[in-house]
Amino acid sequence: MRLPIYGPRLRKVARTHFGWPSLRPGQFKPMRAVLRRKDALVVLPTGAGKSAIYQIPAVLLPGPTVVVSPLLALQQDQIAALNERNDPKVRAVRVSSAETPREQQAAIEEIRAGRAEFLFITPEQLANPERLAEVKSLKPGLVAIDEAHCISAWGPDFRPDFLALGDMIKELGRPPVLALTATASPPVREDIIARLRLRNPEIHVSGLDRPNLFVEVTHCPDEAYRWRRLTTLLDEGQRPGIVYVATRRAAEELAAKLTEAGYSAEYYHGGMAAGLREQRHEDFTEDRVEIMVATSAFGMGIDKPNIRWVAHMALPDSPDSYFQEIGRAGRDGEPGRVLLLWRAEDEAIQRFFNGGGPDPDELRELAKALHKGPTTKTALQKATGIGQRRLGQYLALLEQAGAVRTEKGNKLVAPPGAPLPAAAVKAAVAEHERQQAVIKSRTDMMRGFAESRQCRTETLLAYFGEEIRRNCGHCDNCADGSAEAVSAAEAEGPFPVHSQVRHGEWGTGMVMGYEEEKMTVLFDSVGYKTLSVPVVVEQQLLTAA
Repeated sequence: MRLPIYGPRLRKVARTHFGWPSLRPGQFKPMRAVLRRKDALVVLPTGAGKSAIYQIPAVLLPGPTVVVSPLLALQQDQIAALNERNDPKVRAVRVSSAETPREQQAAIEEIRAGRAEFLFITPEQLANPERLAEVKSLKPGLVAIDEAHCISAWGPDFRPDFLALGDMIKELGRPPVLALTATASPPVREDIIARLRLRNPEIHVSGLDRPNLFVEVTHCPDEAYRWRRLTTLLDEGQRPGIVYVATRRAAEELAAKLTEAGYSAEYYHGGMAAGLREQRHEDFTEDRVEIMVATSAFGMGIDKPNIRWVAHMALPDSPDSYFQEIGRAGRDGEPGRVLLLWRAEDEAIQRFFNGGGPDPDELRELAKALHKGPTTKTALQKATGIGQRRLGQYLALLEQAGAVRTEKGNKLVAPPGAPLPAAAVKAAVAEHERQQAVIKSRTDMMRGFAESRQCRTETLLAYFGEEIRRNCGHCDNCADGSAEAVSAAEAEGPFPVHSQVRHGEWGTGMVMGYEEEKMTVLFDSVGYKTLSVPVVVEQQLLTAA
């Protein structure tokens, strides 16, 4: 069946079924890829309409659309928005732990009978072979992966439960796959493509510049200065807002200090009871909490347009995390502020969190268990005593080492020719060390962003592989003129931005950008490196790859 691939058809569906008079920038091209049955990876900022990229084409495609999403709250918001239209062409149902077995079965039957188009489901549900077979029998025409960075070890919200999605999609009959995320630097994008096993995907990265956000970074000589700068923001700024901190303890202590100082603040972190987390989430969404002091556990899935500012009380672990967190401000298009208050000591906290490698003994026991024959994650947990999250991370390392693969029914096996346990452990540890090198380089890039005199937006977009070729005009460096001075001083680089280069020791890499006499290169093996342009030229350190 040849599908019409015309803008008018997509715009008509947008108007008729969703009430949207037009498509937003960055939406049409990936929608066209979906209609052409091509895999696609789409990076659009929070609030730019990523969901519409699968929702509108789904009306024109044969077969239902399966939407895999990590958060039940996020699913619920999207389902409610679809179902309030009372249109069977865009009706959505869900299969998750929140529904009873009878409700889950009823949802499947609604899809089967053609009374619903979208099936929202979690990776955990698809991990059940019986459920996977049921979904396969529905003959889905598209699989959409929301918050796709969760599948990446480099992403700010890595979820081991996502790792088997590539195999699950294959079991579904391998319909086209659309991966959606608001933050994906080149390493994250490559990881998403590899783990989801996307086939020659179209990659669409656009709209990452947020002109309504004023981006400001301040170095704080001590904690007293950092506190004064925060309270100045609170006194000047509108509400609500989010204050991000590095640790759970810091969240509780800062919320208490703000409350004592007369500000209406609560805290949120992953160590809280689930019920209390849900209550805090709801209170903030409904404007009952003006200031939320939180760790990075807070934010994904918040569909709240009126957040006026986001402050960071410590250096984030990477530009990936930073960009995702500041993206929660000003989603209504109105002016917003983002303020990073950093100290050199912040890096030590990130080094601590990123430390701690895999236990070789645990890895060896896991590799031995895999050599005994096909097994499951649950059986491996019982046999080894390794926790669920750590087990997922170990399996990811062993997969990279060629020591495990997922087969039909989500059975884990050691493939033919797999290395013996001792060799598998050695390879897995080496892979972990490579990953740590890249993680360290991302922290270094965050420090470089904080210290930069270049346009903040230009620096961030270069990290994500997008260029604006101008100063943004909505950051502190542009406002005080330092960005203009840096731009005037920039030398013509020896290699084009985003070109491939090779280094004698570090191998191949991509040129990410220039600042004054420095250049940043993303190497496959060691991550981001900042090099002196004169030294590169004089010693011929890089060649075109």
